[in-house]
Amino acid sequence: MKLLMILMLAALPLHCYADSGCKLLEDVVEKTINSDISIPEYKELLQEFTDSEAAAEAMGKFKQCFLSQSHRTLTNFGLMMHTMYDSIWCIKSN
Repeated sequence: MKLLMILMLAALPLHCYADSGCKLLEDVVEKTINSDISIPEYKELLQEFTDSEAAAEAMGKFKQCFLSQSHRTLTNFGLMMHTMYDSIWCIKSN
């Protein structure tokens, strides 16, 4: 499970860097760290990104990892992600 989380977190900045823009990335991160969004809601919100039941189940377990964290940890994670968004690797040139 820890490996899954590390791989998903490593893929997030790459998605931003892949010239797709960061709005989608920011929305997914906000949904992930929002403790008001349940696992079924989370799966429904991100169903377009899952291509199998196994992937949907992994997304649910990923969300559960964040639901198990304290509010402080979630806030710090959000700050870390915003720091990454503002880094030179996510700044888009026009």
